[in-house]
Amino acid sequence: MSVRNAILGLLAQRPRHGYDLHSAFAALTGGREVWEVKPAQIYTTLSRLESGGMVTRQGTEPGDGPEKLIFALTDAGRSELIDWMLTPVEAQPQRDEFFLKVMLSIATDVVDPYKLIAAQRTALYRQLHAATVQRGETNPQRALAHVLLLDRAMMQLEADLRWLEMFEARLDEIRRQPVPEPEARPRGRPPKGAAS
Repeated sequence: MSVRNAILGLLAQRPRHGYDLHSAFAALTGGREVWEVKPAQIYTTLSRLESGGMVTRQGTEPGDGPEKLIFALTDAGRSELIDWMLTPVEAQPQRDEFFLKVMLSIATDVVDPYKLIAAQRTALYRQLHAATVQRGETNPQRALAHVLLLDRAMMQLEADLRWLEMFEARLDEIRRQPVPEPEARPRGRPPKGAAS
């Protein structure tokens, strides 16, 4: 989820100022522990959305401090929000940083891949424990959506632990295979008449 589209969605709910958007984003996503967004990112994004015609200033909210600019969604912003909401989210399970680390450890012998796996397993168990505790403390009568999000997180962590176990069981076999290398490309100019 992009912060840009989240802001559009929160403004579709009602006009808001930057601080209110920041607080609403944190409440919606489950707090800073889940998805931290700095207030500066909210204000920078609002400025870009305003320049792009997605939001407009609707007034100010007076207070003890500086006045707070209130923003509202434009028709163009609503259209972009609808397009984003109706576009399926693509998972990227093959773009995995841990996999890259372990493959580099196999290719370079800089770090023992078994140590990487052990460290990753420890981190996953810690995350699973934290999610389990958080789920136990979350009231399903008031925050069922967050309970279900935590269930999903726990299932993904359990799947990652199972995959790690499979990977470790076959690590010696993987190490015996050649490390993937790019195909050799001919050097120099192509012969005359060759397709470009």
